[in-house]
Amino acid sequence: MKITVVGAGNVGATCANCIAQKDLANELVLVDIKEGLAEGKALDMWETSPINYYDTRVKGVTNDYEATAGSEVVVITSGIPRKPGMSRADLIATNAGIVKSVTENVVKHSPDAIIIIVSNPLDVMTYAAYLTSKKASNKVFGMAGVLDTARYRSFLAEALDVSPKDIQALLMGGHGDTMVPLPRYTTVSGIPLKELIDDDKLEAIIERTKTGGGELVNLMGTSAWYAPGAAAAQMVEAIVRDQKRIFPVCAYLNGEYGMKDIYLGVPVKLGRNGIEEIIEVKLNEEEKALLDNSAEAVKSVMKVLDEMDMF
Repeated sequence: MKITVVGAGNVGATCANCIAQKDLANELVLVDIKEGLAEGKALDMWETSPINYYDTRVKGVTNDYEATAGSEVVVITSGIPRKPGMSRADLIATNAGIVKSVTENVVKHSPDAIIIIVSNPLDVMTYAAYLTSKKASNKVFGMAGVLDTARYRSFLAEALDVSPKDIQALLMGGHGDTMVPLPRYTTVSGIPLKELIDDDKLEAIIERTKTGGGELVNLMGTSAWYAPGAAAAQMVEAIVRDQKRIFPVCAYLNGEYGMKDIYLGVPVKLGRNGIEEIIEVKLNEEEKALLDNSAEAVKSVMKVLDEMDMF
């Protein structure tokens, strides 16, 4: 088993480190465009193997995609990070070009690989990778909902003073301010969330979740990395170990939820074949309206990409 992570910045390196420590592969390749960065971080990770007890061999390379040949799963984190005051849409021009180039190289050397996109703006970059790769849509998808639900669950755990392990939640829609947390599908050890928290406190948590990425950008001056990296690694684990986990994932819709030709966050079953099933949960009128609104926001950014005539 061989896994590649493209982009040795904060998110990519964190993702690679989590994958290595989970011992998901015989070989893990970390790729970056900056000379020596991937090599250094990979060596640093490998030197923790006697401490953290894993066998995955970690290798770093500079722009050498031949070293990634035969990868079964590839995580793409490449792109410039969002800066304070920068919208996700502002990232399109630069990051679409980066994702296109990386995807071309990935497909050339690992034609059968499952591709997970982490680059922002997430929904549109996943679309860009899909158009570039010409692969089946169940093999190209994005990491967003796993991160967003993790934030939602961590905030709820703090507010309720309970373990985050006991909170199960579902969140749908685009990765951004129009995401749709679903309290009706949120439980604490099987107990419906609304039996444990008042509406005002819950609404505040939902709003904080929607702007969770921006909160961290404002605090640190750059995008988050621990949670996004760990979230992508959890998706890799579900695929490699064929766990059939149910996760909210940025997936290509072809009629599900009444939508077509759009990448949007929905619950899916993740296993050895990538997205093995898109799960259609029943939404009430309010929830469906919020999802439709989120889809329109994503489509407006997808239109910007389409008008760039890059594909």
